[in-house]
Amino acid sequence: MSRLRAKCPDCKTFTAVALGPDYECHSCGRNFSAGLVRVPQAWGDGGEAMAEAAWLELPYPETSVVEADSLEEQSLALAADLPERPLVLGGCCCSHVGAVEGLAARQGRISLIWLDAHGDLNTPETSPSGNQWGMPLRMILDSGAVAAEDVALVGARNLDPPEQEFIATSGIRVGLDGIEEALDGAACAYVAFDADVAEPSELSVFMPEPDGLTLVELERLLLEIRGRTSVLGAGLTGLSFEPANVEPLGKLTSALGL
Repeated sequence: MSRLRAKCPDCKTFTAVALGPDYECHSCGRNFSAGLVRVPQAWGDGGEAMAEAAWLELPYPETSVVEADSLEEQSLALAADLPERPLVLGGCCCSHVGAVEGLAARQGRISLIWLDAHGDLNTPETSPSGNQWGMPLRMILDSGAVAAEDVALVGARNLDPPEQEFIATSGIRVGLDGIEEALDGAACAYVAFDADVAEPSELSVFMPEPDGLTLVELERLLLEIRGRTSVLGAGLTGLSFEPANVEPLGKLTSALGL
């Protein structure tokens, strides 16, 4: 399917057509601010629940479904097939790799706001589990798609010692105060939202961690990000396939202007 043409979530016809970064359904007349890219894969052991969450019925026109035999192939396919303003629905956080690389290639320089209870900064040598879903932010940084000083890691509260060491020496920004620094100098941003950044009672997620942000706090934070920069797109990952997730996720993406 062309990334300019998509399946309307309301009338289910393939008549939602891109007009710049937005979509308009020529059948029912609905307008949408982003195109949905589903990535129903998780690169690690036991991640089937995360992969299934990519099929949640979010109210955006579906532009493509990306499935691949390797993470490298997935990232290449994502980068090549992104709509102008994507909403990527994973799967694990590896879904963000191709999205960020594709958007960075178009723009030259972007900021990356990474909302996650975990650092995702391991390498194959440092990872305790070997699961690739613990490495995507490090992959993006090591690829050079985004500079460390243009990245803010927000909400992380379960970090491995090698991740802590990397943060201390890399220049990556950390916490709410790091967002403004990460946005400084870049004209646009991608927001990577791993749902375990939230307090576990707020969303149904794959790897819940206590002491997360409430939905009210997250909505306020995303509104602030939207007010400070041009949001190129976003990705939602780390979820479980629970229909009750749809309504709060819709509020969060709306806060970003998507």
